[in-house]
Amino acid sequence: MIKNGSLKVYGMTCTLCAITIESAVDEIEGINKINVSYATEKARFQYDNNKTTLDAIKEKIELLGFSVDEGNEKSSSTNLSREEIERNKLRNLFIASAILSAPLILGMILGTTGFCHSSFDPASAGKWGNFIETLRFKSSQLHNWKFQLVIATIVQFIIGFRFYKSSFYALKAKAFTMDLLVVIGTTAAYFYSVYIALFQTLTYTLGMINLYFESSVSIITLVLLGRYLEAMAKSRTASSIKALSRLQPKTARVIKDNSEHAVPVSKVSIGDVLMVKPGEKIPVDGVIISGFSSVDESMLTGESLPVEKKKGDVVTGASINKNGTFSFKATKVGSDTVFSNIMRLVEEAQESKAPIQKIADKISGIFVPAVLIISLITFIIWYFIILNHQFFIISIAIINAVSVLVVSCPCALGLATPAALMVGMGKGAENGILIKNGEKLELSSKINTVVFDKTGTLTAGKLEVSDITLFNSKKLQTLGINNKKDLLILAASAEKLSEHPIGNAVYKYTVNSCKYNLKEVSKFEAVPGNGITAVMDGRTLLIGTRTFLAEHSVDLHTLGDESNDLQKQGKITILISVDNILAGSIALSDKIKDNSKDVVASLKNMEIEVYMLTGDNKDTALFVADKLGIENVIAQVQPENKAAQVAKLKSKGNIVAMVGDGINDSPALATADIGFAMGTGTDAAIETGDIILLRDDLRALPNAIKLSKMTMRKIRQNLFWAFIYNIIAIPAAVTGHLNPVIGAAAMCFSSISVLLNSLSLKKFKIV
Repeated sequence: MIKNGSLKVYGMTCTLCAITIESAVDEIEGINKINVSYATEKARFQYDNNKTTLDAIKEKIELLGFSVDEGNEKSSSTNLSREEIERNKLRNLFIASAILSAPLILGMILGTTGFCHSSFDPASAGKWGNFIETLRFKSSQLHNWKFQLVIATIVQFIIGFRFYKSSFYALKAKAFTMDLLVVIGTTAAYFYSVYIALFQTLTYTLGMINLYFESSVSIITLVLLGRYLEAMAKSRTASSIKALSRLQPKTARVIKDNSEHAVPVSKVSIGDVLMVKPGEKIPVDGVIISGFSSVDESMLTGESLPVEKKKGDVVTGASINKNGTFSFKATKVGSDTVFSNIMRLVEEAQESKAPIQKIADKISGIFVPAVLIISLITFIIWYFIILNHQFFIISIAIINAVSVLVVSCPCALGLATPAALMVGMGKGAENGILIKNGEKLELSSKINTVVFDKTGTLTAGKLEVSDITLFNSKKLQTLGINNKKDLLILAASAEKLSEHPIGNAVYKYTVNSCKYNLKEVSKFEAVPGNGITAVMDGRTLLIGTRTFLAEHSVDLHTLGDESNDLQKQGKITILISVDNILAGSIALSDKIKDNSKDVVASLKNMEIEVYMLTGDNKDTALFVADKLGIENVIAQVQPENKAAQVAKLKSKGNIVAMVGDGINDSPALATADIGFAMGTGTDAAIETGDIILLRDDLRALPNAIKLSKMTMRKIRQNLFWAFIYNIIAIPAAVTGHLNPVIGAAAMCFSSISVLLNSLSLKKFKIV
């Protein structure tokens, strides 16, 4: 049986750790898919539980030196999450390292300037003389090699132990990570300094200025600072999913035995009756059974205006009850709620990989071995060629090789794509735009053709009966049809059993608006895309298109131009025959949605070609298209043929987006390069589209496309700066123009800059 699983992974230090975990877990028999995200620190996988288990996967990851759990649970003693504990640990290690390193760095600065060793007469400085002499004496103590050795050893092997541990497990897994570069570089500087301190008396007489303890401790301090700042920035990139998770209420009011019981939301079952009071969050999905209120559903749709709710209306978990009290019956609980589905989609999307990331992953995979080779070559060239293997100045070769190791950083390269994806997708989720994965987001930025379904997408989809016309009135009287009321009752009685929006509109108008009683139907059959046949009181009714009635040999010569005139007004017209006699027509009108025209204009301004695809007749379709400014109209298309029309547009080399309601347009949505499902958070909409527009406002469409373009721009900027950084920094280190400490600081800055650039997406404005 195939199962999906996810684990939170702690201890990853760079994107190469994620690649290492993916490679190791992929070797387990029964693993179908594995994706590890360094940015979110999560591993998602698909596995056959007949061949492997979740515990086996956990064990494999832990053997690599990482710790895992199935969530981000809080510690019972500190009430902090594992992420927060790890960040605090990094902060404390950095502070300790900075305090210990400060004397060595200060000593290096003072020693380099000659402050400690130049001749000085206290009397010449007047009243400040004794103070300066004391400061010079204290400063000279910083150059005591024993003092430096003790401090450097603590920083190198106690504070820096995490780097050795990570490198050990990486090498054990035959992998190379960023920590390995840090370990090799700092260890080389440390042990070279130990050797000089213990065996080179010449260096001692010069005041220890040729020791490089300060380089090793500075590098460790700066790397810890970079990791801490990176963890803080990564936390901010994931803020949208955290904000969403905080919306989920913890308790619910369950009504049992005519009394209220406060229970955890996890204990609510389907069928339970719950009460919600003003200001409270709705705990689960359900249907109102009594009371009414207005509900803030902005967490779901991004729409700030409350929605009025009454008996029979659906309410969604995590939305906020504003000003009324109501009771509702739970229909979906736990992981089945709309809110849980949205959370799952956002998390999976943020952890997905865009195709452009494959470039970065390939480069990262060979990056560390390449840097090790470059560092070795740097040492060889400097020591054996440039310095002519003079041992007393070997430090120059060592320091230049160390600079190459610490300045090289694949982290920025690995963070470039996932950081921007996380922020971009989170920004979309906050505004009712759910992008299912990185591949679809990247493809959305290339859209040049948008195909709209008409009914329910460009129009409100709420058809209302506007005209009823009788034909052949004398013949109809023989059939007991004397007026429009009789015709409407027959039509509504038949359409009661139909699932088509037109049929539903006729039925609701007759029952709700006219309050007419309907007849019993003895036989019913729907012909998709054409109409229906029904039998009642021994008479056969045909309701549908002109073509449908003609196929059943109904004489249409009395129809005249009235039907065409109604269609030219943008009205949908259905014909009715009784016992093969044309009895009349019913016209329905559909209101064009607010903002539809502005959205079409916005897409055109983005140089995107717009099409309208509909099953309506050409006259009706052209009327609506003309109102909206759409030149490309494909009308009278059967539902099963919509996908073929989309495929035809794709065959011309277009990147095609299909916009539909997510249910009737499923084949076309699936065929398009990108399927935009309009919906209100229904399961059908969530499962069908590649991008779900939860808010029933078409303005979300151009916003989604603009957001994808902006996110891809940030990804390209991140990759550019990550590449440029290494292209400039490594040659500078090789040629001896970059001090290791400066290199370590620049390495940290490269990752932070990528994260900050990604975070700037939060400023993207969505209408």
